[in-house]
Amino acid sequence: MRLLLLEDDPTLGEGLQDFLQSDGYVVDWCTSIAQAKMLVNEPYDAWLLDWNLPDGSGVEWLKSLRNKGLKVPALVLTARDMLTDRIQGLDSGADDFLVKPFAPEELCARLRSISRRVAGVAQRKAFGAVDVDLTAKAVWLNGQAMELTAREWDILEALVLRSGRLVSKNDLEALVLGSDSELASNAIEVHIFKLRSKLGKELIETVRGLGYRMTPSESAPAKA
Repeated sequence: MRLLLLEDDPTLGEGLQDFLQSDGYVVDWCTSIAQAKMLVNEPYDAWLLDWNLPDGSGVEWLKSLRNKGLKVPALVLTARDMLTDRIQGLDSGADDFLVKPFAPEELCARLRSISRRVAGVAQRKAFGAVDVDLTAKAVWLNGQAMELTAREWDILEALVLRSGRLVSKNDLEALVLGSDSELASNAIEVHIFKLRSKLGKELIETVRGLGYRMTPSESAPAKA
């Protein structure tokens, strides 16, 4: 999962980025709304937004993004703990609200919950003979557990979270590595090839010139 973290406290921001990255997330960390504005149209699985920032309110900025039609799941991180604050944050478009200080493990649990709820992805999902468990980070082929590299899992997860939708090569690169990393021009194709070799050629559909797609079993077109 790729996250946009907006947090101006350097100690907390660095700590959260390190913890989330160690748990397998791709994290772009910004310390101001101005910085975040340059990335907000990138493909993210969730936004993590502080409330009080040097150049404005993260909650008010979120409200403006919702008014523009942006629907990326958002979790507000703040020291404010009044009921009225929680109501304001949720009414401004937040999907969840976490009061500081908090355990980073709880943040990860809430991210998993938001992702499943908002994207409509169950904890375990079937794609023909392939079963994927996003929480356990596990995959099975015909009931047999399969070993994936970290990069292969990242690509698989990004496609599963967008089941039935086309994901462009550029978006897939960004979701897997974030904004500061570079891939060889054919790296995505190489990892897709390896995933197909392990899990079956039919798992990932290539739509030429547009991108890749995985279609879950329950919504796959009926065969003649």
